[in-house]
Amino acid sequence: MQYKAVFFDFDYTLGDGTEAILAGFQHAFSKMGLPQPDSEAVRRTVGMPLEEEYTLLSGDASPENRAKFRVLYTEKAGPMQVETARLCDGARELLDALGQAGIPAGVVSTKKQDTLLAILEARGVAALFASITGGDLVKHPKPDPEGLLAAISAQGLAPEQVLYCGDTIIDAETAQRAGAHFCAVLNGTTSAADFAAAGFPMEHVAPDLWDLKDWLGLN
Repeated sequence: MQYKAVFFDFDYTLGDGTEAILAGFQHAFSKMGLPQPDSEAVRRTVGMPLEEEYTLLSGDASPENRAKFRVLYTEKAGPMQVETARLCDGARELLDALGQAGIPAGVVSTKKQDTLLAILEARGVAALFASITGGDLVKHPKPDPEGLLAAISAQGLAPEQVLYCGDTIIDAETAQRAGAHFCAVLNGTTSAADFAAAGFPMEHVAPDLWDLKDWLGLN
């Protein structure tokens, strides 16, 4: 293992909260009198800050409505996420293997810190992480590397010593701007061709977490 720590995005990398995410969008758009967004279009925005997702899907950049959307989305999706979010196939085994190898694992996500912690605790894996960094803990969301750099520093490591794994171009850019290594994970809506076209450095493209575990040399 050449890395001293492995950090992960959450949605569509380690976990899948689609049911709650879609319900939150549908609820908020309905309350705001907007046409229901296409489900696949919503999925393609996962990983962006909520306000940016809203503007992309609605065309509305009003600060007031962006803030209103967050409130409405959260009142529906928030309680559902802990109940319905699931770990992606192979996640638990990968995290167990990292722990057995003495390699710290962390999460750096745009999801709120308390939501991440509640989901991971409910799935019985919170104790397998050395750090959990939510989007509400940083001033600048991904692809700004603030959160990833803070998580790396907290482990007493340098960026070039760690691997960041994610499912979006945003994650790839975050790793590149932090100076960390990057592994693309194809659990989401971004394809291998999309990652290649974006041109950010990648150490590996993992079709799933089982492949990532094997590539890292974890038994």
